[in-house]
Amino acid sequence: MAPQISVILPTLSEADNLPLLIPRVAKALAARTYEIVVVDDNSPDTTPETCARLALDYPVRLIVRKNPRNGLSGAVLEGMAAAAGEYLVVMDADLQHPPECVPALLEPLERNTADFALGSRYVPGASMQDTWGPLRKLNSWGATLLARPFAKRASDPMSGFFALRRSTYQQARRLTPIGYKIGLELMYKCRVERIAEIPIHFGSRAKGESKLTLRQQFRYLEHLSRLYDFTFPRSSAIAKFLIVVACSWSVAALVAWALCAVGLGQGLSILAAYPSALAVVALFHARHVSTQREFIVTARPWRDFGLIALAEWVTCAGAVVWTAWRLDHAGPVESFLLAFGSATVVRYVLRKELFQDIRGLRRELRREEFDRERPNNDME
Repeated sequence: MAPQISVILPTLSEADNLPLLIPRVAKALAARTYEIVVVDDNSPDTTPETCARLALDYPVRLIVRKNPRNGLSGAVLEGMAAAAGEYLVVMDADLQHPPECVPALLEPLERNTADFALGSRYVPGASMQDTWGPLRKLNSWGATLLARPFAKRASDPMSGFFALRRSTYQQARRLTPIGYKIGLELMYKCRVERIAEIPIHFGSRAKGESKLTLRQQFRYLEHLSRLYDFTFPRSSAIAKFLIVVACSWSVAALVAWALCAVGLGQGLSILAAYPSALAVVALFHARHVSTQREFIVTARPWRDFGLIALAEWVTCAGAVVWTAWRLDHAGPVESFLLAFGSATVVRYVLRKELFQDIRGLRRELRREEFDRERPNNDME
């Protein structure tokens, strides 16, 4: 008999918590047909043995990802793809999410008053066991604010405790999560309109160590970057370009000023400072390539970057020579802006020509992409 409900538990070194959590899930769903899908990211602990013992008494199924990608989000998506239930429930395995609230989470979906149900820490009736300090509160507030364009009216879009129908999940297109905020990705890309927030008591981790590291917070920013690229493909690319320009110009201006101060000369200082701007751009480019490689159209992003950088530097040199020849009394600021402005225009034009932007995250496919994907769609 196919289960009505699939509870998906992404895990990483949670072997000590599973024997505490799964009996509570089973008790909460005692009157239902359900399955518990544990998706483990190749933990170095005894998770397989623990799940094997629990499977003797409970409908537990273990999926081990030998080469996990995209962190918790990837684990959840793999669990959803393997789940058999009509309703999909996602929760953490560290006992911070109360399994006793799963029926309440399912209720608005079963009554068809919502398409997506969130276990919320911030609605009336909710509570938290741990008292957050000012820094943690500020961090949570900032993360929620950045996610606001994708969070509809939800007060706790960062929640990892949620439920949705399988049919809602199947509406999603081009899921590209990274990190641990898969609920936000699904909420937005499944195009849900009706969201129900269920108050929960957010508990303390039972055993083990928290996975919320600084690296995970950076991955959350990368995830938001992907969502902004998907939602605002043109304005997002322009905003990122301007941020890189501001950072690189600031560093180069300091270098040029220092070189002028030691007597190198105005033109030579500007020309010698341009590699420092390219170094800053290279750092951003390296991050872009490492996190967005699957969406980059060009096959040789670093070769193209080198060609663009060389063209920029030649343009900068030409602008310096032209300024010295045609403008007798140009000051250092004017010379800097003219040289760097010319080089940046060349960068922008060549980036577009060599496809040095994120073209895989647009809301709709280009015609040629649609034609490439059509055979797969026809087969389905």
